[in-house]
Amino acid sequence: MTGNSETDISGPTSAGGEPDEFQLEFGDLPALLRAWRAEAGERLGRAKALPQKEVAHRMGVSERWYRALESGAQVPLTADTLTSLADALDLGPDERTALYWYRRTEVSDEEHPHGDDGRMTRLKQFVDAQSNFPAYLIDHAWNVIACNELMVQWFPWVREPRANLMRWVLQNPESREQIVDWHRQASLYLAQLRFALFRYPEDATLQALLESALNDSDCRELWDAGPRIIAFRQGGRFHLSLPHVSQTELVVTAQVLLPAYRPGARFVALMPA
Repeated sequence: MTGNSETDISGPTSAGGEPDEFQLEFGDLPALLRAWRAEAGERLGRAKALPQKEVAHRMGVSERWYRALESGAQVPLTADTLTSLADALDLGPDERTALYWYRRTEVSDEEHPHGDDGRMTRLKQFVDAQSNFPAYLIDHAWNVIACNELMVQWFPWVREPRANLMRWVLQNPESREQIVDWHRQASLYLAQLRFALFRYPEDATLQALLESALNDSDCRELWDAGPRIIAFRQGGRFHLSLPHVSQTELVVTAQVLLPAYRPGARFVALMPA
């Protein structure tokens, strides 16, 4: 409901009044909203965060409604409300994706609960067939599902049991030698991990990845620096030092594809920049 009521905390309804309200259940949303208000204030050249009252005014809702949302109350939201919220906070594409994700319906294999009808086999064959650049397939928690021979040559660890890209980047000392700008890349990986936890808040593997990472002082400092969120690193640029592959520094970009019928999975090719 729009207006200036200080007693009503219901959100705006969509045009036409269709029943599309839902509840956001992400535990980190209040903290993110506070951080995004601070960033919005900084972008506007102010010495403090954008006030709750101003965010509410920009959205066309009561200040009471916005305070309830930021306090973690179960406030009903619509797609239009999320758009207004994203606009009011001047969010970038990744932050908007995090807000909108809860409304998205993913394609699933519910018709094939006991098998993928050969789909995963064909995906693995597709990965293996790439011969011009390293390529790999990971699941929503960065577990390596498949990789081609060039990826193995560049990064032999991918063939280890339970190989996990996020764990290697954040916790393996080897990654700090091979990723030239490790601190920057680690910060970006942590931003992706934050998005994954926003999307899968109950996932035990993701929670374990974060818990292990935060035991490292460098990762803890990067995590505490701010609640940055990155959804997918399409075109992410990497500088690599791999003496067993090249005597000169390698610069590649990550080209990311999202396979159909495999929610959360990502096909990644490391192509020359």
